[in-house]
Amino acid sequence: MMDRRDFLTKSAIAAATGLMSVLPGMQRDAHAQIPRIKMRELYNKDLSFSDFAKAHEEQTILVEGFMAPPLKAESSFFVLTKRPLAVCPFCETDAEWPDDILAIYTKRILKVIPFNQKIVVKGRLALGSFKDPETGFVSRVRVVNASYERF
Repeated sequence: MMDRRDFLTKSAIAAATGLMSVLPGMQRDAHAQIPRIKMRELYNKDLSFSDFAKAHEEQTILVEGFMAPPLKAESSFFVLTKRPLAVCPFCETDAEWPDDILAIYTKRILKVIPFNQKIVVKGRLALGSFKDPETGFVSRVRVVNASYERF
């Protein structure tokens, strides 16, 4: 049994170092074993997929960014951007696909997050050209079966 002083000391250590395992009965971050990627890690300079992207294809990943305003109401799709954008980037073809956005397909209808609030997305990385049948949005890389939360 831990007394109050020990608990407070270990709590302070855990908070300062991020080592939640110091406290008995407390769980580590649920995302600790999931790779956290950066959008720039997905492409080579010639915009081909990087070895890193290929190695993580079909795996669950985490990625941070900003939710661009959705293309339509009650959607299960949005664009994750590296920087906050007040309008949604929409691409004509996969040849024009920028390397600093990701298409995100969620499990449920979106709860829109303001475009300037950072979020973290968790889902399965999918590579290759895909044209969304509902929106016509063309993507080269996507995160599917995704969930997200404010950062």
